[in-house]
Amino acid sequence: MQLIKLDAIDSTNDFLKALARTQRLENYTTVLAQSQTNGKGQRGARWLSEPGSNLIMSVLIQCYEVPTTAVFHLNVAVAVSLFNVLQRYPIPNLSIKWPNDILSGNQKLGGILIENLIKSDQSWEAVVGIGLNVHQNDFKDLPKATSLINVSQLSFDIETLAQEIVAECRVNYAYIAQQEVAVLWDLYHTHLFRKGVPSTFELPDGQRFMGKIQGVTTEGQLVLEDEWEMVRHFDLKEIQLLY
Repeated sequence: MQLIKLDAIDSTNDFLKALARTQRLENYTTVLAQSQTNGKGQRGARWLSEPGSNLIMSVLIQCYEVPTTAVFHLNVAVAVSLFNVLQRYPIPNLSIKWPNDILSGNQKLGGILIENLIKSDQSWEAVVGIGLNVHQNDFKDLPKATSLINVSQLSFDIETLAQEIVAECRVNYAYIAQQEVAVLWDLYHTHLFRKGVPSTFELPDGQRFMGKIQGVTTEGQLVLEDEWEMVRHFDLKEIQLLY
């Protein structure tokens, strides 16, 4: 893979998107940064990282063989890839929290943010941003965050982790290209955080209710059975799991 190493950048995703617009890049071109000042997460949240301590990367995946309707399949493939790599290490109680956070127990190790570049011919490329807490010890004001070193007491080579993740993404993207996504979805649902477990959810207006996660649709909607035994579908900004 083509690897671009940066010391500090505002956002690896923004850097890679700008690069992809101005030149033809090799598939799976990867940007790896020591720190970023404007990292982004789901729901518009900022992702803050201690410089030099964590994995901050973005990967360009050229999706020419598949239609844009396969967008969430890619989310699933990347989440499963990250999960599979971390399973090789003694990381306890790994799970995938909808849509694509990686947890150890109830604490967040990292997350994924995918931004799509749709071409005029309807082909597309995806810029896959991955943030993974590796050697950071202190998460002031972030009680739900942790790191690989905190949960395993081991140190890691960040560049090696990046290479392993990209290699796993290549393997799992092939399932999408070959229209064999059931393999990915089975793994995603098997390791989905709090699937089938009574949990508390909150709507944007502050209303809370109990429900059980049944799964996720191919469009990325969370499927819940609420406390009144009604099955309901929610987009990302329509529901929050409280845990």
